[in-house]
Parts: sequence; C-alpha cells; structure tokens
Amino acid sequence: MKKQITFLFVLVLLSCSAKKNKEKQSDKKTEMHTSSVVKIIEAANITNDYLPLLKGKKVGVVANQTSVIFKAHNKPIHLVDSLMSLKINIVKAFAPEHGFRGVADAGEHVSDGVDKATGLPVISLYGKNRKPAKAQLQNIDVMLFDIQDVGVRFYTYISTLHYVMEACAEQNIPVVVLDRPNPNGHYVDGPILEKEFKSFVGMHSVPIVYGMTIGEYAKMINGEGWLKNKIKCNLTVVPLKNYTHASTYNLPIKPSPNLPNATSINLYPSLCFFEGTNVSCGRGTEMQFQIFGSPYLSKKYFPFQFIPQPNFGAKNPKNKGEINYGRDLRAAQKLGYINLNWLIEAYNHTTDKKVFFNAFFSKLAGTETLQKQIIQGMSVKEIKAGWQNDLEKFKNTRSKYLLYP
Repeated sequence: MKKQITFLFVLVLLSCSAKKNKEKQSDKKTEMHTSSVVKIIEAANITNDYLPLLKGKKVGVVANQTSVIFKAHNKPIHLVDSLMSLKINIVKAFAPEHGFRGVADAGEHVSDGVDKATGLPVISLYGKNRKPAKAQLQNIDVMLFDIQDVGVRFYTYISTLHYVMEACAEQNIPVVVLDRPNPNGHYVDGPILEKEFKSFVGMHSVPIVYGMTIGEYAKMINGEGWLKNKIKCNLTVVPLKNYTHASTYNLPIKPSPNLPNATSINLYPSLCFFEGTNVSCGRGTEMQFQIFGSPYLSKKYFPFQFIPQPNFGAKNPKNKGEINYGRDLRAAQKLGYINLNWLIEAYNHTTDKKVFFNAFFSKLAGTETLQKQIIQGMSVKEIKAGWQNDLEKFKNTRSKYLLYP
C-alpha cells in the first residue's frame, strides 16, 4: 500500500513538473513573438527629439493630412494642433500637391488660404509657385517638414521637399525633417531619370523606386549638391525608431485621394506608367491604382470592365462615362519590383497603337527609351537588363545617406 502511495506521489510530481516546463516554453514563445513585432515610431511622435529645435522660435510648417501624431486609444492629432497646444509659435503653413488637408485632385491648382481649424495662413506650393518665395519666408526662424511619402520618383512630395530646402538654404533658415516610413522602401527599381526629362514629377537622377525614407532622401539632395548652385541646406533629420527598409508599414492615413490603401500604394510604381497613355488607372472609381483599363483594349483579352465617373479626387477622370476593358489587380501579391508586364500586355492588345502613348509617358519614365523598347517588342527581361548598371551606381550613392538597415 505504501509503495502504491509513493508511486502515485511521484507521478503527480512528474506531471506538475511537465506542466510547468510547458508553461515556461509557452511563455518563452509568447515573449519571442512579442519582441519580434516591434512598433515603428514615427519621428513626429518623438516630440522630445525636436521640440528643443523649435522652442522660442517662429516656425513654418510644411504639412498635409498625413502630418499627425498618433496617440494611444485616441484619434491622431495633426502636428500643427499638437505643436500649438505645446505653445510652439507656428506662424505659417505650407501645403504641397493635394493641399493642406489633402482634398485636391492630382495636378489640380491649389490656392493660398487660411486653415479653418487653426486660423494659420496657408501658402500653396502647388499653385502660383512651387518654391517658397523670399517674402513668404520672412519672419520664419526654422522650417519643419513632415509629410508622408510613398517612395516613388514621380510622387511630387519629394519635389516639394527639394524646393523648400533650396528656398530655406538661400535665406539661411534651418530645415527640420520629421522622418516617416517608406511603404515602398523594400526595393530599388526602374530607369534612372535623364536630365532632359527633369520636371516636377521627376527632379533628380534616381530610379522610379529609390528605397529611401523622405529623411534619407533629404540627406541625399543635400549631400549630392542637387540644390541650385550646389547650395547646402542647414538640415536636421529626426529619425524613426524601430524601422528597417524591410519593415512592412501600412499607411494609417491616405497620402493622397487616389491612393486609398496598401494595395494601391504597392501597385502605384507599376501602374502609374498608364498615366502617360490612354489607359485609366481607375481614377473615377473606388479602385484607384488597383485596376487598369481602356475602351481601346481587347474585350477578349481583358474581360474586366469598369466605367470611370467623377468622384472625390477625380473631378474629370480619364475615359469618363465609357466602358473600360482591363484587369482587376486587387488580389495581386505584394510586389518587390516594378511590373512591366501589364504595360506591355496593354500595348500589345490595344486596338489603336497610334494613340496609346502621350507626351507625358517619357516624363514619368524619365527617358524616351522605355517607350521605344515597348514599341520594338522587347521583353521585360531585356528592358530591365539595360537598367542594371545605372541601378548599381545609384545604390552605391544611396548607401551614403541611409539611416536604417
């Protein structure tokens, strides 16, 4: 009887020990999982890192609807509202394409005005002038730049950044850039811009997708002497925390009216080529930059249909009111490269090749070569092989300015 009791006691002890070990292993796994998912902290949220640069000074702010501070369990607070509540003396706001609150169409003229929420005067950098004038910078001691970029050369916020840095450098005004993640920061691809195609949708000799945050890009503009007369800007970049170029970052706020979600932002570098053709990218629908189509495309080859109509962000969309035949890419896998297949397929299956391309295409591509290669029938592999030497040179230049692994 004693032996049986002893045996049962040993079994209970072993069972308890095994249970404790399992619990420890489970805790360890949970701990490892938790530590591997580290929240990216946007520079705007790290107020202690930049408030000392602003206190006691007259501050200008370049901002839009993405310029927010994220508070736990609360709605995001606009950077301007946050700074004003902290008694920072903001004297003027400057707005890029789409306006201070992000409601203007792509390419739409944005006028100067007053921000209703704060009473601040707002100077448009997408209206009469794209570079702040000397008179507009009077009484500003420091310029704060905080705009969410998407990491694509023809997205105009980096052009605005260039002109702000240049204007401030000319007036000896320091610029502070609050860095934000790049949702397309995980790759570098596309043809390098040729100087003769320089425009507001492409100002620098970089590929279409350059794999840098806006803070890193600001450092490159300065370091490579791209400002007028190679003038240098007194630049401070406030870095992100817990970010790498491999990080996945889904933008919590639309960066512009026609980039409504993560899929559209990821497809944007590949589909924006269609802006230089008679093919629609879905403006005038609720699927912007997730579909493409045209009345000229083959109905048999492209069975998906949509009809663009005026809506928020597209008052007069391409092919308005017409049936467009194309492709639905909403279920497409995330890209880590520029996909040229859709562009080549569309060209090969259009019913009128003479009107497929327009003059804007080469500005977007940054070169005439791509259009010629597509017309000649070159394959994606052949086209991309021609980019590689220039891309390697760019990557070497880029490496000097990276703040994150």
